[in-house]
Amino acid sequence: MKLTPNLPWWSLAAPALGCALLAGSYLGLPALPSLLLAAVLLGCVIAAVHHAEVVAHRVGEPFGTLLLAVAVTIIEVALIISMMMSASDHAAALARDTVFAAVMIILNGIVGLCLLLGASRFREQTFQLQGVNAALTTLAAIVVLTLVLPNYTDSTPGPTYSPSQLAFIAVVSTGLYATFVLVQTVRHREYFLASDAGLTPHIDRPSGRLSLLSGLMLLVALGAVVLLAKALAPALELAVANAGAPKAVVGVVIALFVLLPEGLAAVHAARANRLQTSLNLALGSALATIALTIPVVALVSLMKGWSLELGIDAKSTVLLVLSLGTATLSLATGRTTVMQGAVHLVIFAVYLFTTVVP
Repeated sequence: MKLTPNLPWWSLAAPALGCALLAGSYLGLPALPSLLLAAVLLGCVIAAVHHAEVVAHRVGEPFGTLLLAVAVTIIEVALIISMMMSASDHAAALARDTVFAAVMIILNGIVGLCLLLGASRFREQTFQLQGVNAALTTLAAIVVLTLVLPNYTDSTPGPTYSPSQLAFIAVVSTGLYATFVLVQTVRHREYFLASDAGLTPHIDRPSGRLSLLSGLMLLVALGAVVLLAKALAPALELAVANAGAPKAVVGVVIALFVLLPEGLAAVHAARANRLQTSLNLALGSALATIALTIPVVALVSLMKGWSLELGIDAKSTVLLVLSLGTATLSLATGRTTVMQGAVHLVIFAVYLFTTVVP
């Protein structure tokens, strides 16, 4: 049964239930079991993917994938800032750890899964090489400037920037991302469109009213995902502490929850033989995550006088360089097989394992 011609009832019910549970917690009602919160969170993720696809089909590519990436990143930034305000000892490194986890999850986990599942079903998939090269070039520059270079500056001790350096890097990162969006949506939009788009079956575009409803429900679902993930954080911290694992594991799990909508949407597109859409979403999300999060957090840190640690350690630097190099090589031909997907997933497994066992 559907409440509207194209929106199933569960796509509206899941975000509404998530908001109801969150409202109940803020009103002081008894805490709900973590498994129930996790189940509702998963429902909100699936609903967010559905609404994102409706909006994306209305506005067309690459605007649809850009919309989802920016929406998730804006909510993620709000979550990071709120957690930094309430955190104590690890607040200085919270933004760095969250951003690095998101980049590794996207660049290896999501991309690897898309390449593996897509190629498993269709043997070989193709995409526009120019668009992916533009995204990887921009991502490499922003990642190194924000997460690696702070370890080698002399103005301040430790993996930090001085206030003037932090402001400069924030401006540069924003400028690079703005230029990429201009290239993606205006000047070279054809680089980010599937070369065989004309061969795909025609599907009627959803109406403007339906798309507006889906856009609103997308924001509600994404907000519920982030807030439910935050509500689950204490239970995760307790479980991690009981297991004797490092605190960084909590950040990785929260990042996985936050990135679930983008990840599922990208995997769904790859399994439908739309690898171009998958890569637009994955690489665009990585770019939006680091290029929007760092400048906003830097601005808030400068205003509040917070100390902001951005430089990652040597182990993380090795994994980051390996990930960027592998992505550049595996996506260098415009064609992918299961081999590239398997390599990315192995690097992702190494990242997860070395996070738990540093």
